[in-house]
Amino acid sequence: LLTVTMFLSTLTPKFYFALTVTSSFISGLIFVFEWWHFRKYGTSFIEQVSVSHLRPLIGGAESSPPAPAAFSAGENETSRQSMPECKVWRNPLNLFRGAEYSRYMWVTGKEPLTYYDMNLSAQDHQTFFTCDTDALRPSDTVMQKAWRERNPQARIKAAYQALELNNDCATAYVLLAEEEATTIVDAEKYFKQALKAGEMIYRKSQNCHSQSPQHEAQLRRDTNVLVYVKRRLAMCARKLGRIREAVKMMRDLMKEFPLLSMLNIHENLLEALLELQAYADVQAVLAKYDDISLPKSAAICYTAALLKARAVSERFSPETASRRGLSTAEINAVEAIHRAVEFNPHVPKYLLEMKSLVLPPEHILKRGDSEAVAYAFFHLQHWKRIEGALNLLHCTWEGTFRMIPYPLEKGHLFYPYPSCTETADRELLPTFHEVSVYPQKELPFFIHFTAGLCSFSAMLALLTHQFPELMVVFAKA
Repeated sequence: LLTVTMFLSTLTPKFYFALTVTSSFISGLIFVFEWWHFRKYGTSFIEQVSVSHLRPLIGGAESSPPAPAAFSAGENETSRQSMPECKVWRNPLNLFRGAEYSRYMWVTGKEPLTYYDMNLSAQDHQTFFTCDTDALRPSDTVMQKAWRERNPQARIKAAYQALELNNDCATAYVLLAEEEATTIVDAEKYFKQALKAGEMIYRKSQNCHSQSPQHEAQLRRDTNVLVYVKRRLAMCARKLGRIREAVKMMRDLMKEFPLLSMLNIHENLLEALLELQAYADVQAVLAKYDDISLPKSAAICYTAALLKARAVSERFSPETASRRGLSTAEINAVEAIHRAVEFNPHVPKYLLEMKSLVLPPEHILKRGDSEAVAYAFFHLQHWKRIEGALNLLHCTWEGTFRMIPYPLEKGHLFYPYPSCTETADRELLPTFHEVSVYPQKELPFFIHFTAGLCSFSAMLALLTHQFPELMVVFAKA
């Protein structure tokens, strides 16, 4: 543009001024578009186009860029793409839609769940609560359609239709407990009816599960229903203050179905034990599920840090520690906090109430902002209960980032985030929530370049407007 401007400036100052204004306007548009593309997709548009389309044309590398990472629910899935997947997990402590999420919407007028999150739940329900033998029982056929319905009222209506066909349809009671019940007490009543029906169906499936593969699939489905109902009953007891009863139900469930550890029932158990202040029992659970080399979740990491902080937090003082140095117990507590922050750096701001909480989603992304929201929502009270724990966290958590080579190299326990993390969190969390991102993305070179080009062109246009003859002489020179 500058070369063309210098050529045309030999004709007339008006041409020179018009072109400088035009170039300033075009470069401004490019800068705005680059900034918008970076904020939305996290990459530079110019850089992406040059790497994807221009480099092969001019004889560059012929290998195509890696395909964007996909979201997948569950675990132990082999990634078929060159970039790591963002696996979305069922939130072990997810709330009740009718009794909690809907009440929030009635009061605030804001939708706490995203469509993406609810769609994942619908897929979970179809996986857990349906099987190939549903056609043999009319009530199960109705419920199979009910789980696919998008409208809540249509799902509730279908559940009542299933109960008319079979009064012992456990999944119909589950749906009513989740979505029609407006209080936890009502939800518990429905779940008790579901438990009675589910146990009866489960015993029948056990007796004939070896007859054919279809009967085995039916037993798996009936097992899933029974485990789901017992877990939600334990959560109802926890919410209604019967915590010891809830702990017993969770322990019994983990003993009865030890192979279903992927459901993370131990996280429900940890939260209930912390409410009882049974810290020795909490430590025993952590000893079974905590892995020093690769922490499993924010609940495990931060609970381990909380227990170590509890031993020193009451007497901890930053001034005293700076004078005499840290004791062995304080070093262990600080290292546990660093380990937890390296696993999920979003949590401390919620625990320290530097950022406002929202209702946790039904699914979470490990190490993401959605997991941080879900953890802090239930565990903030446990940190507040231990005197000095939040003060110790406040004094030490930011030091973690100084220990990590910024931004993508591995630290002591930190390992880089996949590129789809921010996108997954934005899909899971409501639009009115400001998503936390770590590490903060550095601005690409082309945003700086277009900003400089825009500023330079604007300066040329301004100088040409103020001193047209002088700028023409300068351009000719």
